Order: sequence, then structure tokens, then C-alpha cells
Amino acid sequence: MVKGLAVGLWLSAAVVPMMGVVPVTMGTAMAAEPATATPLTLKRVFASPDLSGPQPRALRLSPDGTLLTSLRARADEKDRFDLWALDTKTGQERMLVDSKKIGSGAELSEAEKMQRERARIGGSRGIVAYDWAPDSRSILVPLDGDLFLATLDGQVSRLTDTKDGELNPVISPAGGFVSFVRDQNLFVQPISGGTARALTTTGAGTVHWGEAEFVAQEEMDRRTGYWWSPGDKLIAVERFDDAPVGVVTRTAIGAEGTKVFDQRYPAAGTPNSLVELYVMRPDGSAQVKVDLGSDPDIYLARVDWTPDGKALLVQRESRDQKTLDMLKVDPATGKSTVLFTEKAGARSWVNLSDDYHLMADGSMIWRSERSGFGHLYHYRDGKWTPLTSGDWVVTRLVGVDEKKGRLYFSGNKDDVLEQHLYAVDIAKPKSVTLLTERGWTNGASMDGAASRFIISRSNPNQPAQTYLADTSGKRIAWINENAIKEGHPYYPYLASHEPRKFGTLKAEDGTTLYWEMITPKMEPGKKYPVFFQHYGGPGTGQQVTRGWNGALAQFLVDQGYIYFQIDNRGSYNRGKAFEDHIYHAMGTVEVADQLAGAKFLKEQPYVDADRIATYGWSYGGYMTIKMLEAAPGVFAAGISGAPVTKWELYDTHYTERYLGDPRTDPKSYASSNALADAAKISDPLLLIHGMSDDNVVFDNSTAFAAAMQRGARPFEMMFYPGQTHRVGGPGISEHLWTTILGFLDRRMPAKK
Repeated sequence: MVKGLAVGLWLSAAVVPMMGVVPVTMGTAMAAEPATATPLTLKRVFASPDLSGPQPRALRLSPDGTLLTSLRARADEKDRFDLWALDTKTGQERMLVDSKKIGSGAELSEAEKMQRERARIGGSRGIVAYDWAPDSRSILVPLDGDLFLATLDGQVSRLTDTKDGELNPVISPAGGFVSFVRDQNLFVQPISGGTARALTTTGAGTVHWGEAEFVAQEEMDRRTGYWWSPGDKLIAVERFDDAPVGVVTRTAIGAEGTKVFDQRYPAAGTPNSLVELYVMRPDGSAQVKVDLGSDPDIYLARVDWTPDGKALLVQRESRDQKTLDMLKVDPATGKSTVLFTEKAGARSWVNLSDDYHLMADGSMIWRSERSGFGHLYHYRDGKWTPLTSGDWVVTRLVGVDEKKGRLYFSGNKDDVLEQHLYAVDIAKPKSVTLLTERGWTNGASMDGAASRFIISRSNPNQPAQTYLADTSGKRIAWINENAIKEGHPYYPYLASHEPRKFGTLKAEDGTTLYWEMITPKMEPGKKYPVFFQHYGGPGTGQQVTRGWNGALAQFLVDQGYIYFQIDNRGSYNRGKAFEDHIYHAMGTVEVADQLAGAKFLKEQPYVDADRIATYGWSYGGYMTIKMLEAAPGVFAAGISGAPVTKWELYDTHYTERYLGDPRTDPKSYASSNALADAAKISDPLLLIHGMSDDNVVFDNSTAFAAAMQRGARPFEMMFYPGQTHRVGGPGISEHLWTTILGFLDRRMPAKK
């Protein structure tokens, strides 16, 4: 789950590869290298097909378990996806929906473009989502702003054909309806055919029904604003009003003109959207307002129906994010009571999570960090039973077998650099069983019956593989072995593939920090320049893992660079105390830890201490600036991509979580600011930003550029017309990295 600021410029590849069932074999190793090495080029790194192998997205078992569906990229167009299905009994696969055949190519609405940016799929085309009908006979397919229904015989029928696009489309739980948001109102349409009915009619101007407000999408990992009850009986619908939210004039500067958007953007310390929740029937009648409490300045974090549909569970988060209340709501009256509360420590916050499960018996499985580490608990009749414990982190609740009382989850119990799949029984708490093989980083999903896993794994030498497994973790069949052998896109480049090394060093307070490094083939006595990548921000996954990290890092090593990165205090998956170092202290401990990494590098006999470049994107771009300001002369050059330079310009939910409210705690904002010390930068700097960025708005870079110019500090800039927070795509990615490498060639040339 990426929340808030993007992690970087995607040095890592996606981790869900193509399908193709083959007999089970034991283990996977890199194939023998080709006889002749093929040089890896920037053009090939970003061309099609993907060097990590074909990588379908959104793998799901049909409700009856007979088909495994996924979105697969086209071999000649790696950013365009079609819908494919694989028969789980025969292993035969076929394309169900060809995005080019039924797609119109129509331009998406601005609202859908922004939703895709929030979901970090802004560069994807074709089919980007789908939804199975509960009877396993049809699939809802959104494409180019309209909705289609695909049946298993390959037939596709159009459900909508309107100028206004449809957002958040789903099939209702009992399969009777298709629902979606159009023109800021919620619509319901019988799946069998007929006219769509508007359940709400007052959505207009600043009022929206059935959508998630900006910060919910961007920071809270909540993408929708409505929730069906079991049996299609009721719908809980969010209504939000952006009227109190400040207007930011965002100038989207493109190659052939400029568009000006008056965007409602809740900057830190300013009002949020007014959010309300209603329950109504599928025809829009009998609307009941949910009691969310007397304080309107809260966040609607999560909404779920109990399995019997008799109650609504609502997670209400306080504005300061130190309190999370679980409300139990009577849908007939809207009355709510507090079921339980999570509270943060004095110098901490409550992290939101999707790792919970509502049991049929009325109890709940819940992930909490109350022990200092994320663990699973069984909540029943007001009592908490810890199911896992220790100085490690449960990272995801994968599945629950209620009949057997068994939970399946991922975590880093055995190695902080590896994600594994585990099982634990409710009746035998803390007795945890490892289900996956050591030496890999794993991700998993499970069918609703908790009978099978779809497991995706990778390691530093193997791009992601996907297989079907039983509940013991035993592989039943490959979905995609993705072995690097002749015919695989990466096979010609194996001769230059270098292994990753891992190690640790100590922060100034004695905390252990993990690093990774890739070195060129070393020559005795030779010293090498370093490409030092960093992210550094809180609220995102760790960067240093024993997983595949794509071809770009290997390309940089082929150019003679040592590739290096380190996870600093403040980042995720190391426990709450490790993360809480960042509390009201952005730009301090994480900078110190990255500088400790630079000090470590300079002490190595094979490192050219005068030629270390530091690079980061988004929060990492902010870090580049703060590092150059804090330690002039440590780095030979710095690259700052899409940086936040003034946290008052960033949104409420992310920024206030870590820095507090600027109206009551201005000191935290003053110390974290990257503008005040701009004149201290004396090392070469390249500043990069997409000129249509609506996440870290372009004003951050123009403000920083102005500060550098006022201080008479030289620097270089590369701004990208029409590009958002993701600067990339055909031609653009290659241009970006050619610019970065050209800058480094000028600023830290090879020694003679």
C-alpha cells in the first residue's frame, strides 16, 4: 500500500507476472548465462516487453474458483492491459476482453484521471480494473469512461454510453445491480438491463456523493465513497462538501498550451471537506444520516457492514490522528456507539490499516500496534486476545478460515528484509507456522473460502514468480514461473547482472540500519563512483528487501556506478518506535541516517569518496535538498525529483500526522522547511518536476528555484510539460534518465 508521497521513480518493477500453468518443480535458479553478453541500454530498460517478464495485475479467482483472471500487459505496449482468464482445472488461458477492440480511445474525465493518479496507475491504459459477478458468469469491465459486461464466452455488452464518465463501478454483493458515480451522484442500474437510477440528485458544485474525498484517496488508501450491505438491501453512501477547502490554482503546463485548474486542495492547517454518511435503499429512498459524533472535523477512515448486514462499522479518526474509534451503527436509525478505541502515544499517531476481518459470530480479527509492533488480535465480547507477538511486524492479513479458526498473514518474523506467509490458529495464539521458503520476498492473496493462495515471490536474482498454493503453502501449480531462460526478456542481459549485497550499520543513537549495495565487477585498487538512492519518508514500505528491484539499478551498475540505498529511522516495517523518530522532526533523523550511510561509503576502500551522487523522488527529492543543506561537500552532486519544499503546501492528513497543525505547532514546520536554508547549498544540484503535478504541486519547485536564485546559488533544472507526479512514459522515461546521467557526467566526471 503506497500512501501519501510516492516512493521514488520506480527503480523497482511490479511483482505480479504473467500466467501459464506448468508442472510443479522444486526451486528456481538463474539460467546459464548466454554465450554473448548484450549491453543493457536505457532505451531497452524502458521499452516493451518489460525486462522483468510479463506482469499481470489484479489476479483473482472467480467466486466459484474455476477461473483465475488478471490484467495482462500487451507484449508490444507494456502500459496497456487486457483482461485474461486461466482455467484452474485445465491450465488453458484465453483473452476475455481485448481493450483495443472494444475501447473507444475517448479521453478520460478529469475526475477519473485524478483517481488514477491517486491509485498510482496514471500511466496505465486499457483495462485497469474489473469486478466479478457473484455467480461467476460475468465480469464488469470499465474502459475509456464507460462500462461493459463481459461473459465467459467472450461476448461483451455495453452498459453505459454517456459523455460523463462512470467512477467507482462495482457489481452489488447479490449480483442484482451495477452501481457507479456519475456527475457527482450515485447511480444504480439493474445488471440484467434497464435504465440507471440516480440515488442522489444534489451532487453538484462542491457536493459529491459516493466518492472518496481527496485526502481519503491520496493518504488514507480509501478509494470509494459507498458500500453495499449483504443481500443488496442497503447502501452506505458518503456525502462530502468541498466548500470549506481552500482553492489552489494549479497551472497544468503542457507542451501545446496551459490549462488552469481551480483545485480544492486541503493544505496543512486549513479546513478539510465536510464529510457525512447516509444509509439508503437501492432506490435512494429511506435515507438515514449516520451519527459520526459532535465534532465535524474528523476523518471517515473505513466503512464495513457486518456479515449479517444488521450493523454498520465505521472507523472514525480524529483530526490529529491520535485516536481511532470503531463505531457500531444501527442502519435503521443512524445511532452509533463506540465499540472500541485505538489511541496513540504522546509522540506518535495511529496508522490506518485494512488488516481486519469481521467474523460471522460477531467477533473481529484486528491488527493493532498497541504493543509497539503491528500484531493480530481477536476482539470478542469486549476482550482482546493477542494472536501474534514479538519484535517483528505483521504486514498484512491475507485470509481467515472461520470454520477452522485459522488466520493467514504476511510478516517479517524470520527476517526483516523478507516478507513471508504465516498461519496461526485462534485457539493456539502465538504459535506461528511459516508457509513460504526463506530467501524470498513474498506477497499473497486468498480466495474468500480461504482454500487457496495466489503467491507472488521474488529475490535479488529472480523477477517475480506467481503460483497457486494450498493452505499449507505447498505449490499446486505455477501461474507463471517466469524463469530467466532463453526467450525471457532479461535473459540476454544475464552476463552483466550483478548480485546484491546486504549489511547493517548503526545510527547515532545505536539503532541498527539496513543497507543494500550492487557493485560492478571489481578491479583490484580501483575506486568507483556511487549512485546513492534514497526515499526516507514515513508511511511507506521499506526500500531494502531481498526482492527483485528491476533492471534500471543494473543499468546504472553497468555504467560503472555502485548502487546503494539504506532504510532510515522513520520508515515502515520496523515497529512503532523506529517509525516515531520522525514525529515533529521531518528533515532531521532521516537526514542523519542517510548521512551515516554516506560516511560508511566513504570508508570503503573501493569507493571514490569524491564521486558520490545522491538521488531521490518526492519525499526523496525533499531529502536530497535537506541533505545538501545539512552537509555541504559530502556529496559530489544531488538530484531532487518532485520535492516538497514547504510542508504548508502539502495536504492535511499526511503532513499533520507527522508535523502536527502549523497553526499550533509552527516550529515543526519551520525546522522542516527546505526553503530557508537553500542558500547553504554549494554542491551541484539538478531539480526535476512534472509541470502538471497535482500531488506535490509545481509551486514547491518554483518556490525553491526562486530561493536559490535569491541566494545567487547555481543549480540546474529540468521541468516536464504535461507530466504529473509520475514523470514517465514512452520517450519521457528515457529522456529523464539521460538528463540525470548527463548531469552526473558533467558534475562528477571520471578521474584521469
